[in-house]
Amino acid sequence: MPGGFGAVDGITSGQVAEQRKDLGRQLAGWRAAVGMTQAQLAKQICYSRSTLANAETGRDMSVRGFWCDADDVVGANGALLAAFDQVAALVRDFHEQQASVRDRERRQRAGRLVAAAVPAGSRVPVEPGRCQCETVVVGRWTGREVRALREALRMTVHDFAQRLGASGATVSGWEHRRTPTPPKMAAQAALDQTLALADTDTKARFLLILNNS
Repeated sequence: MPGGFGAVDGITSGQVAEQRKDLGRQLAGWRAAVGMTQAQLAKQICYSRSTLANAETGRDMSVRGFWCDADDVVGANGALLAAFDQVAALVRDFHEQQASVRDRERRQRAGRLVAAAVPAGSRVPVEPGRCQCETVVVGRWTGREVRALREALRMTVHDFAQRLGASGATVSGWEHRRTPTPPKMAAQAALDQTLALADTDTKARFLLILNNS
């Protein structure tokens, strides 16, 4: 039976659907070649006829075991299984591509948030070629920056203190609006690390809160 799939760059959902249909047509062709009905083949491989029908129309690819058993019964000598593996790889690449697109869009949205958060004339240090909100630094931590980071992380004073290895009273002292106690150097370093390890959305939120405080 003829078959096979070409390499696809910039995979679309339409291409994935067509490859699945082509795989199904190959299965139907092999089944017809050995003179079996859908019901007969389904019984031989211990799957329902509807599962087989869905596979032949490309509606449902089923699992690899299905194709392995079908390949064996119709005597495809591995051709059906190889075709399934190729389509499965295409589907996997398509999903990874879609995830990459969603991640890029999320980063772009976060970048726009940063642009809105940074006051005119200010500059957030960034690495060349990276999203503006991926690298955010604080020259010296005061209560204002500490509070902004804690709120950006959606953490209570108690939880934030535990994250930093400090007491709740210490964090409250840093954040005190009237008589704040500046964090010492070790705490400054811990705050630097906490901010550096934060995800992109948290950093964007930190800048927004800081700008509005």
